[in-house]
Amino acid sequence: MFDLEIAFLFPWAVSLAHIGTFGLVAMAIFLGILVVGFIYEWKKGALEWD
Repeated sequence: MFDLEIAFLFPWAVSLAHIGTFGLVAMAIFLGILVVGFIYEWKKGALEWD
């Protein structure tokens, strides 16, 4: 699930010079939400392959 969201980082990195601080803050919020979701899934045990 999380590998798909990483695809959004490539266009952001290419256009970072044009979008400036707003783009940086928006991506930080996006990544923060992803990290919270990842930690939730990890703690719940959904990432175990047993």
